[in-house]
Amino acid sequence: MSTNSKTSPNLPRKAWLSISTFSLAMHICFRRNMTVNRFLFNLCDRKSSPSTKNGVTSFDVSVDPTRDLWFRLYTPTNTTATNLPVIVYFHGGGFAILAANSKVFDDACRRLAVEVPAVVISVNYRRSPEHRCPSQYEDGIDALKFIDSSFTDIENFPACADIKQCFLAGDSAGGNLAHNVAVLADGCNFSRLRLNGLIAIQPFFGGEERTESEMRFQRDPVVGLKLTDWMWKAFLPEGSNRDHPAANVFGPNAADISDVNLPPTIIFIGGFDPLQDGGKRYCEGLKKCGKDAHLIEYPNAVHCFCLFPEVPECSLFLKEVKDFICSQAAK
Repeated sequence: MSTNSKTSPNLPRKAWLSISTFSLAMHICFRRNMTVNRFLFNLCDRKSSPSTKNGVTSFDVSVDPTRDLWFRLYTPTNTTATNLPVIVYFHGGGFAILAANSKVFDDACRRLAVEVPAVVISVNYRRSPEHRCPSQYEDGIDALKFIDSSFTDIENFPACADIKQCFLAGDSAGGNLAHNVAVLADGCNFSRLRLNGLIAIQPFFGGEERTESEMRFQRDPVVGLKLTDWMWKAFLPEGSNRDHPAANVFGPNAADISDVNLPPTIIFIGGFDPLQDGGKRYCEGLKKCGKDAHLIEYPNAVHCFCLFPEVPECSLFLKEVKDFICSQAAK
């Protein structure tokens, strides 16, 4: 149970405005018939084109146009390093909304590329409810296979990118995706790519039994119970409940991953995030299976804090990610 005794977080007005706008859009666009009003949501989902700015150059690469599977690749331009680690990033959005070219994620990936520094590959995967689980996991693992087998054929693929120092990362639903892709990756015989670590940022996990933090923050504007229940129902296979192993990765229906070769994992949680108890359980579950897992908590952080550079915890987060990557890449 969290020891945070404050009743509300201290957030800059800009962050509050962004969160409020995003929350309103979800409440309006998530329909009762389990569809998304994508036209309306796209009106507030600002998109960014590939560009060279803020010390980073980016371009898009198509993996499979038949399912709109592609990624945006970011390379820092202010470094002379010849062997930069590669971060494969999965964006959040409850599996249902947002994209790799959403401005909020484009900005976040640019910050990662500069601050670590690293080559960042942000994967655009299929969304629910049009495409349910395991479509997103299949897209994630296919993106890794594509990088492993075809990176030398990609025009302008940075020579400084070292795919032997590859890290999976994701926020919220993307954190869930990163974990499940890492599990699937253990069954792949990559020829050059090597997973060195997993960065789970406020990962989206659930279960039929409500956690204390879910109940305490059930009216959270981004991941309150009403919204997350809708997300799980839209994402999981028809007829499944929240104890499906995709949601409850260490629950009653989950497979034992003790023999799965998972890389060291760092998990970030926030003191005002309804998903914090799920993140703690995830860390505990990894440790019980003999995995290297480390939990970092920011008491004043709300869900998706890392997307707002004006929030103090965002800088702390970037430093922790840099330290984690440096420590694992050195092994």
